[in-house]
Amino acid sequence: MYVAEVPNRSSPPAFLLRESYREGSQVKSRTLANLSHLPRAQIEALRRVLKGEALVPAEALFEIPRSLPHGHVAAVLGTLRRLQLDRLLAARPSPQRELVCAMVVARILRPQSKLATARSLDVETATTSLGVSLGLEGCSEDDFYQAMDWLVARQERLEAALAREHLGDGTLALYDLTTLHFEGRHCPLAALGGSRNGPKGKLQIRVGLLCTPAGCPVAVEVFAGNAAEPGTLGSQINKLRQRFKLQRVVLVGDRGILTAARIREELADTEGLDWITALRAPTIRKLVEDGVLEWSLFDQRDLAEIHHPEFPDERLVVCRNPLLAAERARKREELLQATEKELEKIRQAAQRPRRRLHGKDRLGLRAGRVLHRFKMGKHFQLEITDDGFSYGRKQAAIAAEAALDGIYVIRTSVPAEALDADTCVASYKRLSAVERAFRSLKSVDLKIRPIHHRTADRVRSHVLLCMLAYYVEWHMRQDLAPLLFDDEDPAAGEALRDSVVAPAQRSPAAQRKAVTRRTEDGQPVHSFQTLLQDLGTVARNRIRFASGDQTDLLTTPTPLQQKAFSLLGVRLAL
Repeated sequence: MYVAEVPNRSSPPAFLLRESYREGSQVKSRTLANLSHLPRAQIEALRRVLKGEALVPAEALFEIPRSLPHGHVAAVLGTLRRLQLDRLLAARPSPQRELVCAMVVARILRPQSKLATARSLDVETATTSLGVSLGLEGCSEDDFYQAMDWLVARQERLEAALAREHLGDGTLALYDLTTLHFEGRHCPLAALGGSRNGPKGKLQIRVGLLCTPAGCPVAVEVFAGNAAEPGTLGSQINKLRQRFKLQRVVLVGDRGILTAARIREELADTEGLDWITALRAPTIRKLVEDGVLEWSLFDQRDLAEIHHPEFPDERLVVCRNPLLAAERARKREELLQATEKELEKIRQAAQRPRRRLHGKDRLGLRAGRVLHRFKMGKHFQLEITDDGFSYGRKQAAIAAEAALDGIYVIRTSVPAEALDADTCVASYKRLSAVERAFRSLKSVDLKIRPIHHRTADRVRSHVLLCMLAYYVEWHMRQDLAPLLFDDEDPAAGEALRDSVVAPAQRSPAAQRKAVTRRTEDGQPVHSFQTLLQDLGTVARNRIRFASGDQTDLLTTPTPLQQKAFSLLGVRLAL
């Protein structure tokens, strides 16, 4: 018997089960059944059985002994190589270079300790295809530490290469400082210092980050935890002028770093170095007292340029933001009320008949804790005696502060022909890009904390690794913006603002994505982390055949995953 396929003109062919027989000297055939109604797979199976082939289930032909998440590795590692970051680390391949690349990629995929990273690459305990992709399946924790020592020795050369790529003469350079708490007590950089956030009583270090106007990181430096913010400025000037060879640059820093003393001692006489910063509240109040800053300045616009004899050869741009004024007024009133609530508890404790709180020292200590907690000591008048306690608001001081709500003053040495007033304000506001970088480094994505390293160079290397990870992530976010909640067209949002002083606006496309949760082609909108998780479902499957041969095969990517690799300019491959 056999299966015959009979053409049927323009209709689908007919499949017939036939039998051959001999009649005399002739061989004839007869049809036993019409199989056309059966699925093609069943017809093909019957054909093979009739030919004498042995049929076995598909699972007996091969097995998949290992399947490793691969898509997110391919995306991050491919972007790192597209940016030629590996070549900036070292021109020729080396085990140390591959280990550093592995730590950068692993920091983006899943921030964890060096020991956990080494285990995630091991052939027995691998959680991604990163070890296979870089040929590091047998590395150890000690190998990573040696690679960190190799990296920190190349930091200056690496940062100079990034500066050549992203900074040029006449460009803006953004600089800001943050504080990171430290685990342990053995690193010489760790020290107690003033910090407005983080656990109390913890040792800390300080990290200074230098970025381009768009927020792309270029250089990072670690300072002792008790270093003063203005004291970190000198090394940044040296980087820009000596190491990066920039003849003309505009340094943008906040009022805590570019103080009047630093400007006078380090910036004023440095040829080719201009700066943009902001004035502190006491200095703004003096401008009001001197009659230079008047409310009439804002009759036509929300910013104006003024001059004062204490700032020769400099420009002052005064801005007033009504929304910021309302927010500061709301916050101040809430803090005043919270402070009064706690002070009232102290007053009642000083008057209760039993177990009365008394004594100037005890009353003063408790009141001091309240004022320090809410930072409202300047707005309250306290009267403390051995047997009594009273308090009241300083209405004049509160009114004087409220009069300056929403007012800030940009101070710059850049001449008007180089940057107009609006551009100066916009340039100072670009510091928010450095703040976004710090948020990503500290908590959102890269989780630079906790820091356990004992030596100063290991701490510096750890921070540098995190900066390099953010460098790769920053470029990935730019490319993947159409698939993310990130604004892919910030210029369109800027066009919606009436003034540079007004709050930033998201583009219509970004607002549409936020409302519909869908991209323009109907795909779901992701955060950066959820998109990486989605890409991770593209697996690298090890297939072993019954014959003993084996090969690797990738999961077929979805349309969304294909779009992501296309946007990144990365080819998905083994």
